[in-house]
Amino acid sequence: MPIYEYACHDCGNAFELLVRSSTVPECPQCHSHQLDKQLSVFATASSGEAPQPMAAGPCGSCGHPDGPGSCALH
Repeated sequence: MPIYEYACHDCGNAFELLVRSSTVPECPQCHSHQLDKQLSVFATASSGEAPQPMAAGPCGSCGHPDGPGSCALH
């Protein structure tokens, strides 16, 4: 059962939800079904060298799921 991230169109609430095959996603704050599924960012492990830290910046390199210029850094 995957966990998905959603953003509500009606109230702007961002939340995670465990989704079963019979689940109809609903905002826990306003109970709206008008939702946008967000890109989930996850970490992986490897057996190689430790990865270099990602540089955060206002140009979209911070990894914000809505793309370049979406974060509040600029």
